[in-house]
Amino acid sequence: MGTWDIGPFDNDTAADFAGELDKAAPEEREAMIRGVLKRAAGPADFLGIYDGERAVGAAALVVAQHFDCDRPCSNYGPSEPLPELPADLRMLAVDALDQVVSDRSELAELWAEAANWSKWRQDITRLRDVLDPPIPPQEEALFETQSVTHSHGPQNLSQNHPW
Repeated sequence: MGTWDIGPFDNDTAADFAGELDKAAPEEREAMIRGVLKRAAGPADFLGIYDGERAVGAAALVVAQHFDCDRPCSNYGPSEPLPELPADLRMLAVDALDQVVSDRSELAELWAEAANWSKWRQDITRLRDVLDPPIPPQEEALFETQSVTHSHGPQNLSQNHPW
């Protein structure tokens, strides 16, 4: 595994993908990112390391265009500008990242053997959380319940009622 750090483009495969994006015509770049994410998110018995590494890079590019985040790409990411990526790529990127960390992923298997596995996993979780933020736990009840007691004795309905 030609990997030098935990970042999305800190490996040979994702860095090569960034280079391919830079060389591609601007109108082809979105389709390339979509293709990588679809390949990783699609049903497969096993996700190979190269597809996993490219998917993490592609997901990071989707995250980079999200309004709430800093650019998550290193010096090895694409240097050419990307077109505005459509919103539907966010959930596709979430699905791809879920596959990358699943028990059917060669990349996850290899990282599980590395000393900085938990740091890598946290980085993937951070990317995923930008794309699909977790719902925060409710501290307070949305509705207060009040105890209501009813008297069941005879009532004079004509008194103090508009009817």
